[in-house]
Amino acid sequence: MDFLFYMGDVFTPINFGLLVLGTIGGLILGATPGLSPTMAVALLIPFTFKLEPQQGLILLGAAYTSTVAGGAVSAILLKIPGAPANIATTLDGHTMAQKGEGAKALQLSFLASAVGGLFGVFLLIFLTPVLAQWALAFGWSHLFWLAILGVTVIGTLDSSSVVKGLLAGCIGLWLATIGFDDMLGAQRFIFHPSVSGGINIIPALIGLFAIPQVITMFAKGRTPLGAEVIEVKKHPIGDAMREVGRRKKALGIGTMVGSIIGLIPGVGGQIAGLVAYDQSKKASSESEKFGTGHSEGVIAAESANNAMVGPSLVPLLTLSIPGSPTAAVLLGGLLIHGIFPGPDLFTNYPQVVWPFINSMLFGQILMCIFGLYVAGLAASVARVPHSVMAAVVLALAVFGSYSVYNSMGDVYVMGALGLGMYFLERFGFSAAPLVLGLILGPIAEANFVQGAMTANATVGIFNFFFTGWLNILLIAIIVLSVSYSVWMELRQRRYTTKDDAVAKEEALS
Repeated sequence: MDFLFYMGDVFTPINFGLLVLGTIGGLILGATPGLSPTMAVALLIPFTFKLEPQQGLILLGAAYTSTVAGGAVSAILLKIPGAPANIATTLDGHTMAQKGEGAKALQLSFLASAVGGLFGVFLLIFLTPVLAQWALAFGWSHLFWLAILGVTVIGTLDSSSVVKGLLAGCIGLWLATIGFDDMLGAQRFIFHPSVSGGINIIPALIGLFAIPQVITMFAKGRTPLGAEVIEVKKHPIGDAMREVGRRKKALGIGTMVGSIIGLIPGVGGQIAGLVAYDQSKKASSESEKFGTGHSEGVIAAESANNAMVGPSLVPLLTLSIPGSPTAAVLLGGLLIHGIFPGPDLFTNYPQVVWPFINSMLFGQILMCIFGLYVAGLAASVARVPHSVMAAVVLALAVFGSYSVYNSMGDVYVMGALGLGMYFLERFGFSAAPLVLGLILGPIAEANFVQGAMTANATVGIFNFFFTGWLNILLIAIIVLSVSYSVWMELRQRRYTTKDDAVAKEEALS
């Protein structure tokens, strides 16, 4: 077992110091709105130029691992996802923080992230050759149907109805078409110079989640000092461990969904947390509690987005195909040091690859330890009065949006989307489906167009998209997902109507 042979390299003073530095730095960067894992790793690449390849990759791998988990901090405490992978965490995590359970939510998120992350890295270690061949089975038609599957998930995400969820998702799909057509270069819906390059996901993410919250806080006006402060409840780490152990179903679903989605090249982990949240909600016996501060929602989302980290490197290391945007940046880090990924990577550079993978294994553990340590301290953010918090969140939103491309246009887009989302929320619409549509739009469109071009030159569109066992399997899952969502809503409405009737009869009697 080569990975055991190179295990000791992780604990040399320089390597272990870089591992600790990357883990702590990644948690801080991940908790900062606007700094996604991709951007965090990209920012660290220049610092690896003078390091040995082994040392540079350890630093980048640690940052990648901990930044994904660190995004849960701002998602839970501020309702600003640190990255798209943390969107689903806001649905229950922020509600828990509003109840004074921020420390509990953070503990659950870091523990679930560690379990999912460790599972994902073990997949990377033991099943890389097999998984790499499986990942190659996904072509344009399969990636298109996978994106459509994500769209069907929209209907049940944090929404008062399936119809409103799907409508919000369609708005997101439309927003994704703004800018230039990637295939033909045609202009589409460019009504202002700020959107000439399309809508960047980070400003959109910040605007859709943060600005409605800021407006709501400012609308409350000033209140007497201490009247609006939330009591922060202490939560022992042991209780959090038992809670994660008790929620095995959510943990298992999140870990498996994240591992599968992370493995598929080109999809990345942006939808892993959302799909895992949706599937966990459907499988739970307490599905009605999701969105009200339920621990299963946090556990499913966070175990999924960290479980995708290891598998996303499988196609990168064995096929030179990045499985996620961050993996694409890591590919650049490998090439800078003269290391070319491929089937013979583990044979030609074992002294670099195995310490890198092993460091990600221990990085998950360090991330969990440091995260649990700061959970109680970070949860004290809930004590900050709303008037002060609104100003801080607004400043972070502007900083995070501007920092992506140093563009005020992104700040304008962030503000406009946030203002529009504020009014949509008044009518029962939710930000999560809209963001998911914005993320999935380019994936669905690009794969459909490329698939259609191939189909027209070969077997025809129908045979290309509707035949083959993988296409049929994905279509069947889509139909079942939509049917189940509609059935659940109808059942919920029937029970609600029945309960209202009973209450009315009791009131009359």
